[in-house]
Amino acid sequence: MDLQAFIPDDKLTAQLAEHITDTLSLIGEDPQRGGLLKTPQRVGKALQFLTKGYKEDPEAILRSALFEEEYDQMVVVKDIEFYSLCEHHMLPFFGKVHVAYIPAGKITGLSKIARVVDVFARRLQVQERLTNQIMECIQQTLNPQGVMVVIEAEHMCMQMRGVQKMHSMTVTSAFSGVFEEQPTREEFMNLIHNK
Repeated sequence: MDLQAFIPDDKLTAQLAEHITDTLSLIGEDPQRGGLLKTPQRVGKALQFLTKGYKEDPEAILRSALFEEEYDQMVVVKDIEFYSLCEHHMLPFFGKVHVAYIPAGKITGLSKIARVVDVFARRLQVQERLTNQIMECIQQTLNPQGVMVVIEAEHMCMQMRGVQKMHSMTVTSAFSGVFEEQPTREEFMNLIHNK
């Protein structure tokens, strides 16, 4: 689904809006105040967009642009921006995803890798699971020689609340196949950190 093509479900928007109205009252706000009159509907629509990944099939996205190709060197797509919601507080976390795979007879369209990132990011997440899901999806669908995923992210649950550490960055990685070999991992890390 194209970002431009997202259409929220009106019935679900109305159901979510009822709960948001109650939430506004519970935190001490007046849902009938001018600036908040349309907030419940806006939040209902936003939540649907921010969690639309539940309704998308990442493997189907990769298969939609699958090509036979005898290329057997590293393919790297780096600096893929992502935005997700932490499942513990439903606060945003965001950053960059770097993906590499070494084909074994099949490649996919480069934009499809970025779309797979979006599918998994548009769910309630933890960064560790997000990293694994992207890696496993590419490994299972393309069956390459190996896949590696590195995510660098900032978490609003650490910056806005809790320990309130403003410049902290969380880095996670997952790898399979030939990326289990140290030289291959190092090559990937050098590629993603060279500007």
